Amino acid sequence: MATRDRAVWGWALYDWANSAFATVVMAGLFPVVFRDVWSTGVAPEVGTFRLGVVNSAASLVVAVAAPLLGAMADAGGRRKPWLVGFAALGAAGTGLLALVPGGGWIAAALLYGGATVGFMAANVFYDALLMEVAPAERRDRVSALGYALGYLGGGLAFLGTLAVVLDPPRFGLPDAAAAVRVSFLAVAAWWAVFTVPLVRWVPRGSAGTRLDLLEGVRRLADTLGRLRAHGPAVRFLIAYWLYMDGVDTVVRMAVDYGMALGLGAADLMKALLVTQFVGFPAALVYGRLGERVGPRAAILAGLAVYAGVTVWARGMDSVGEFYTLAVVVGLVQGGVQALSRSLFSRLVPVGRSAEFFGFYNLMGKFAAVLGPVLMGAVGLWTGDPRNGVLAVTGLVVAGGLVLLGVPAGGASRDAA
Repeated sequence: MATRDRAVWGWALYDWANSAFATVVMAGLFPVVFRDVWSTGVAPEVGTFRLGVVNSAASLVVAVAAPLLGAMADAGGRRKPWLVGFAALGAAGTGLLALVPGGGWIAAALLYGGATVGFMAANVFYDALLMEVAPAERRDRVSALGYALGYLGGGLAFLGTLAVVLDPPRFGLPDAAAAVRVSFLAVAAWWAVFTVPLVRWVPRGSAGTRLDLLEGVRRLADTLGRLRAHGPAVRFLIAYWLYMDGVDTVVRMAVDYGMALGLGAADLMKALLVTQFVGFPAALVYGRLGERVGPRAAILAGLAVYAGVTVWARGMDSVGEFYTLAVVVGLVQGGVQALSRSLFSRLVPVGRSAEFFGFYNLMGKFAAVLGPVLMGAVGLWTGDPRNGVLAVTGLVVAGGLVLLGVPAGGASRDAA
C-alpha cells in the first residue's frame, strides 16, 4: 500500500474507532441507562433536561477551548499527539462508566461529560489532519470515506452491543446490568485499538516553533484577524453553527425523545442500528455527489431533508414511524457532516488547519450547547416533549439560508 493511501486509511479508521462511542454510548446506551438506572424517580421531562444539560456542558468546554488548542497544536506541529491524548481521555471515561452504581447520576454525568470532551476535542485535530492526508481535489471523497467507515464501525459495534444487552445469558452474563457494564468496557477498548492505525500510518507533521500557551494565544489572535477579513469562511462558520444545531440534537436526543413518547428502548436502539447501516453506503454516495454537483448544493439538499424530519417527528406516534425517520436520517446525515468538513477545508489557509478547524468545531460545539438544552427546556416549559423537537427546525432552515452566501466551490484567495 502506497504511503499516501495508507495515511488516508489510517486517518479514516479513526472514524471507525470513535464512532463506537458516538453510536453505542452517546446515541444508544447512555440515554437509556441514564434515565432508567442513574436518574430514577423523576418525571420524564426532568430526565431529558438533565441529559440535555450534561451534553451542553461538555460541548461548552470544548467550544471554549477548541480554537486555543488548535492554535497551540499548529504552533508546535503536534496535531496527532493532541488527538491521541484526547482520545485516551474519552476511552478512559467510557470504561469508568462501568463502575457507576444505580442512582449515581452525578458520577455518571461527570464521567460521560469527560468522555464527551475527549471525543469532541480529539475531533478538532482529526478534522484538521484531513488537509495533511488528502489533496484538495480528493477531500470530498476522503472525508466521506471517514464518515462511511464511522457508520459501518459504529453500526457493527452497536449490533454487538444489542446482541449482548438483549440476551445476556447467551454470552455468559447474569443480567442486562452486567451486559451494559461489559458494553462500556468494550467500547473503550474498541476506541483505543482502532486508533492505532492513525498513530502508525498518519505522518506526524512538520515541526513547529514553540508549543506553549503564549504562542498559542498569539496565533489565535492572528487567526481571528484573518477570519474577520475572510468573509466566506465567516459566513460558512455561522451557517454551520446554525444547521449543526439541528443535526447534533437529532443525533444526541433521538432515543430520549422516543422514550419520552412511550416507545420501547429496544425498538429505538434497533432503529439507530438501521441508521448506521443505511449511513455507510449513503455517505460514500454523498461524497461522489459532492464531487458532481458541489458540496454546497449537496449540503443544502440534506438540510431540506432534516427540516422535514423535525416537522414529521412532532407528530410521530409509532415505532414504525421512528424506523422510517431513522432510514431518512441515515441517507443524509453522514453526507451533510462529511461535505461540511471538506467544504470548509477549501477555505483554510495552509499551515493553519488545526486552529481554523478549532473555530469550525467551536461553531459545531456551540450548536450542541444550544440544541439539546433548548429541546429539553422547551419540552419542560410546555409540559410536552413534542414541542421541543420543533425548537431546532428554524435553526436548520436559517443555516441553509446563510450557506447560500458561501461560494459554491468553497475556493478562497486566502486558502489558495
